[in-house]
Amino acid sequence: MDARQSTPGFKRKLVFINAETRSLKRSAELAERVIGFKVSTNTIERICLDVGNDLEQSASENWDGVLNGQAIVPQVAIVSYDGGRIRTRKTGCGPGVHLSGKGWNETKNAIFVSATSDTSVTDPEPQPPECFFDPTHVAQLTEMAKTKESARENDALPDERDTDSGTNKGKRVHPRHKPKRVHRTLISSMKNSKAFGKQMAREANRRRFGEAARKAFVGDGLTCNWSIHEEHFSDYTPILDFVHAVSYLYRASISCMGRCDAAWELYTQWMTLTWQGRVAEVIKQLRDHQQRLGVAPEDAADDDPREQLRLVIQYLQNNHERMRYDAYRCAGLPTTSAWMESAVKEMNFRIKGTEMFWNNPAGAEAILQIRAASLSDDDRLARFLTHRPGVGALRRDVVAAQAA
Repeated sequence: MDARQSTPGFKRKLVFINAETRSLKRSAELAERVIGFKVSTNTIERICLDVGNDLEQSASENWDGVLNGQAIVPQVAIVSYDGGRIRTRKTGCGPGVHLSGKGWNETKNAIFVSATSDTSVTDPEPQPPECFFDPTHVAQLTEMAKTKESARENDALPDERDTDSGTNKGKRVHPRHKPKRVHRTLISSMKNSKAFGKQMAREANRRRFGEAARKAFVGDGLTCNWSIHEEHFSDYTPILDFVHAVSYLYRASISCMGRCDAAWELYTQWMTLTWQGRVAEVIKQLRDHQQRLGVAPEDAADDDPREQLRLVIQYLQNNHERMRYDAYRCAGLPTTSAWMESAVKEMNFRIKGTEMFWNNPAGAEAILQIRAASLSDDDRLARFLTHRPGVGALRRDVVAAQAA
């Protein structure tokens, strides 16, 4: 069976299968076993390319006729952004693997979470979670963050371990100050950050996030995060992911003392101060160490401890207004981008794999649109496919020609 012979209902099933499986080949196998029809991977690819294009158009029209009814204003509105990577074929070269460089291209991902939480007058969790006192865990976080930055390989950071400060190993009670997810939607695209920022603003407006009493924009230290925040979400509380800050503090301790117990003691001290919102004290101590070590020369190597320390101080200075973690906990706002990292992993399940390449940009954009829609809690993929016009036996270009 090919795309021209398939009915709208059959196409819907293929799109759902392709959204949730690891590859086109696996999608074809499941289609034969579950639906009972043998379909080529090329047919599935063509159908999903059409659907991906239509999803992108529907989103640009604010999902008119698809997501009906008025959105509920959330108690807490949380927006988070992160870049990703997708491997693509060289443009215009047809089937096969044609790499330009390593073939990696940047994707943009954002989540929009409505949540609930309690506020408090005093910091409800003044001491850092135990996981940030685990040397192995912290070293792993730091190495992953460093790899992500240097290689531009945007795999999600490892899951944060249990961040509850208690030691109760029974059934955990969700801390009331930590946002509890109610509803999540997700968008993803190959577009540049300027265009993607507009997509983010449109989705937030549709969700009525601007009307929420408490709003947060969470990201890491990348400049594009805060450019989008400044242009489209300036009235949201900006929050630097605490896990990202931890990786910089750990690097700084090694730059100052080398790999020894004294460095770990410095890290735990700085990490605790940062957790409590006392970043200015950390910067002052780092400057003292900088004076002791000396300022890095202009031609310093990237791994020169003096250069590493300079970069950490610059990072903390640039972001200190986004590191008031004690105030965020009092306001019932998040302190990490764990939800965003989880969403990136969910996206990567479908778009990344061994020797997995996508046509650039059409094929890559289509699968990003489909996967993001399938992961959204409002069931937008199913609603879109239900409302999507379809002609069972004719191609889209034939239908357009008949209507002209």
